[in-house]
Amino acid sequence: MKIYLDDERQTPNGWTRAFWPQEVISMLQDPKLHIEEVSLDHDLGDDKRGTGYDVLLWIEEAVATRGFVPPSLNVHSANSSAREKMEAAIKTINRIHASQKTDAELPLAGREIHSVNHAASRTIG
Repeated sequence: MKIYLDDERQTPNGWTRAFWPQEVISMLQDPKLHIEEVSLDHDLGDDKRGTGYDVLLWIEEAVATRGFVPPSLNVHSANSSAREKMEAAIKTINRIHASQKTDAELPLAGREIHSVNHAASRTIG
């Protein structure tokens, strides 16, 4: 499933339309849905209901604290300063996720050796 968050633009073929950040977050939280991609606008017409950036904040927190696996993320906002902020958030999300994958891919033996060596250096030093 591909989610397109926007208040004005026509939804591309093959995408599911969302008008508000909470709609996107609810879909991302639904374990029955396989979200492969999300495209976000920033300005949605009612800042009290949130912006596309709010979705990225939720994803970043979920990745960092719960091991959430983020879908592919894109920004299609015409607001250039918001676009930059959102693209920076996507880089952060991808960096956090990549570091978690790297840690998870370390062989158990390698982690044990690292722990043993660290403990030995404290004992000796």
